[in-house]
Amino acid sequence: MQERVSRLQARLGNAGVHAALLLMPADIYYFTGTRQNSALWLPAEGMPVLFVRKSISRATVECLCAEVRPFPSSREFEKHIPAGQLRIGMTFDAVPVQQHVFYSRILPGREFVDISMIVRETRSIKTPFEIGLLRESASMLASVFAEVPGFLREGMSELDLAAEMEFRLRKRGHEGYVRMRAFNQELFGGMAVSGGAATYGFFDGAVTGRGLSSASPQGASLEPIRANEPVLVDFAGIRNGYIIDMTRMFVIGELDAELRRAFDVSLGIQEAVRLAMVPGAICEEMYQLSASIAEKEGLGHCFMGMPGEQSRFVGHGVGLELDELPVLAQGFREPLQAGQVVAVEPKFVFPGRGAIGIENTFVVTGQGGERLSALSDDIVVV
Repeated sequence: MQERVSRLQARLGNAGVHAALLLMPADIYYFTGTRQNSALWLPAEGMPVLFVRKSISRATVECLCAEVRPFPSSREFEKHIPAGQLRIGMTFDAVPVQQHVFYSRILPGREFVDISMIVRETRSIKTPFEIGLLRESASMLASVFAEVPGFLREGMSELDLAAEMEFRLRKRGHEGYVRMRAFNQELFGGMAVSGGAATYGFFDGAVTGRGLSSASPQGASLEPIRANEPVLVDFAGIRNGYIIDMTRMFVIGELDAELRRAFDVSLGIQEAVRLAMVPGAICEEMYQLSASIAEKEGLGHCFMGMPGEQSRFVGHGVGLELDELPVLAQGFREPLQAGQVVAVEPKFVFPGRGAIGIENTFVVTGQGGERLSALSDDIVVV
């Protein structure tokens, strides 16, 4: 934990920022070890201070590298902040304007600057301890995926299948929270979609499902699962806050040749990206590599979404949030760094027929992506 704080302090110093004021729960947990209702004052030099609203008793036990204090009144807050710390960093990507206005009022004379990328880049490099936690999440999720053939049946609804997954995951300690940082994004713990019900869009992802209503247009629907149609199961596994992302394909009967070929192409794209996932590789170029393979195979029109509604990425960082850095996406020109963790998900959507693809989570290493789960990629025939 101290290493994480030190890395952020070095970045703040290099940027000429005197202190960070962190308000997002995932950021506070990452730098302190507690996710209580609080605000973290993290100076470029010296001991961080965690101002806690509730529960201060729990925060005192859990917080690993900050001084814990009760959250002061608005009139008293400024007295707790060193007078020389004038240039203050906030994560403008996620903090509401109302919070910015509030702290500007109780800390007059300070300049607030955006440190969103500094914080996100710091968090994107996973320590061996974090990678160990991600492996635990992967093991839990893989164990439940392995049970799907035992309860997948023709005629059951997508919701029935998703509920079976959710039940088994919760029994194994799945925490349920799929945190996302992007504005206006919300996501359920996973989805099971089949046939034409899979060919719906919602957020910026290849497959989102129809959902149960227009108020919740994502995930499993009440559509029955039919024989000889692709069944795509995409779930997050979460233990100790750390998220792993995985997709597997199932079928009751047989898939037609075109869908099976598309699945083979998705495996080829995944392997090409995995081999390219070395430090220094440019993220955008891995997306372009993926798109070029899909185009060469005659599947570019349905790569990563419905024709005309396609997402321009093939992988996304994961950790305490599902949408961490880096992103293997069009326009994201940043190089990969050792220790970053990326979910790679090449998928194809065939209107009215279903979605097909694969997803696994990898750690960036000098030898390419190191996979965090040993679960087979093969389509499971029931």
